[in-house]
Amino acid sequence: MSIILKRIYDEPPRLGGHRILIDRVWPRGISKEDADLEEWMKEITPSPALRKWFNHDPEKFEKFKQAYKDELHQDEVKQKKLRELKEMSENERVVLLYGAKDEKHNHAVVLKEVLEDM
Repeated sequence: MSIILKRIYDEPPRLGGHRILIDRVWPRGISKEDADLEEWMKEITPSPALRKWFNHDPEKFEKFKQAYKDELHQDEVKQKKLRELKEMSENERVVLLYGAKDEKHNHAVVLKEVLEDM
């Protein structure tokens, strides 16, 4: 399995693979051409309420992590997207792109962990 996390603002260099934006909101200042995406997977992101509550506060990360995992396991649409990502990652490199500044405390880190545990 090959899943790479990459902050979309840190491009280039481009990594080969299936490039998927996993943010609910399009990243400011990035054109669709520059993003060079195969897919924008909004459905896999944390709910707006959870995202607003977390507000990228590292002190809330452990609670956020558990709440997001709960959402991923309880929502049928998110479950479907998880299976798609898992299957993709078994056949090719998957590059999950996100916009958060904090590279350790964000939903992409949690999503990768969940995929690796599947």
